[in-house]
Amino acid sequence: MYSYHVYILLCSDGLTYTGITNNLDRRLNEHQNGKNSNSFTFKRRPVKLIFEQTFNDVLQAIYFEKKLKKWSSKKKLALANGEYDMLQILAECRNGSHSKYKQ
Repeated sequence: MYSYHVYILLCSDGLTYTGITNNLDRRLNEHQNGKNSNSFTFKRRPVKLIFEQTFNDVLQAIYFEKKLKKWSSKKKLALANGEYDMLQILAECRNGSHSKYKQ
């Protein structure tokens, strides 16, 4: 049975990268060694693995990766640091046009 890994990397410039793979060690080596010069992480090395979640179902892994990619860096860092109470706070809309602020 295959396993699939959704992961978050912290890049040297402070940005985050979210990805999915079926071989985490291989994929991390590709990021660190700069296998693809056109990749997001190429000029942001070294990278550090800060979060990883394993799935047995590829569709669940893809769904979770797509969800994480929409998150802010602050929210991804809160997840990686186990600050689960912050996830809800960081998920709240702070836009003045949000229905919560309309009278």
